[in-house]
Amino acid sequence: MVRPGRSVALSIICQMMPNIRHAAADRTAAGQAAAGGAAVPPAADRSATVHPTAVRHPAVRHSPVAPTRTRRLAPGGSIDAHRHDDHQIVYAGRGVLTVTTDAGSWVAPGTRAIWVPAGVVHAHRAYGELDLHLVGLPVTENPLGLDAPTVLAVSPLLRELLIAYTRAEDDGESPERARLRAVLLDQLRASDAQQPLHLPTPTAPPLRDLCAILRADPGDGRTLAELGRQVGAGDRTLSRLFRSDLGMTFPQWRTQLRLHHALILLTERTPVTAVAHQCGWSSASAFIEVFRRTFGHTPGSYPAG
Repeated sequence: MVRPGRSVALSIICQMMPNIRHAAADRTAAGQAAAGGAAVPPAADRSATVHPTAVRHPAVRHSPVAPTRTRRLAPGGSIDAHRHDDHQIVYAGRGVLTVTTDAGSWVAPGTRAIWVPAGVVHAHRAYGELDLHLVGLPVTENPLGLDAPTVLAVSPLLRELLIAYTRAEDDGESPERARLRAVLLDQLRASDAQQPLHLPTPTAPPLRDLCAILRADPGDGRTLAELGRQVGAGDRTLSRLFRSDLGMTFPQWRTQLRLHHALILLTERTPVTAVAHQCGWSSASAFIEVFRRTFGHTPGSYPAG
């Protein structure tokens, strides 16, 4: 059973969804309205129109310029739903960061960064003391050609570049800063996408109910059929919905959820054996193996930074 407060921490996605989804719906409606008479832009200009940013929503901040800076967040701290006209790289040099959009949440420990495309409404949440390193890029600079939020591998060199570039005073385009930026972009081009850290949010009602149960207690070990009886849906129907709605199987989604929860517990310096138990693994060794395959190191060496 999870400790008090765990369901609150893991339900942050649900708490943020209404505002984020409303803004996403507004952007979609604006795109459809414009489609009636607007000409399709040339291929070279489409990157600036992938995510429309002209629509405003009263619940979502619009900060046109994505800042390049370092920001510290206390444990449990958050940045509310907002959007930029620029792309942004978000990296947690210390602690664990989650970025939530209408499509789900992305988690980033110290070996990962999150790419947030221009126009995407997103919110941040900190677990543990968080050093947040933010790099804004104009829509014309997209080293990996990504048009959706993506978790990226961060090499030791890229980590130091992100920290140095966001901590340095913005003295304009000095030769030194320009060289630092060029190397940073080169390292980004060499970075691998790490989609296993994405936890998609369901839209089908039975899945929403089932996923809410597991978010409240990631250690719940019931089968899909047993959970289905609680939400009033058969296991075959739920299996089909997991694939069509979330693009993954039920075991894959539950493993993702448990890894998200494990990162939070480790940031709070919960012992590895306790983390394995609370997240539903049969043994500490089974948890360690899954964690190592996913993050490239054992949970005993975490948190880093």
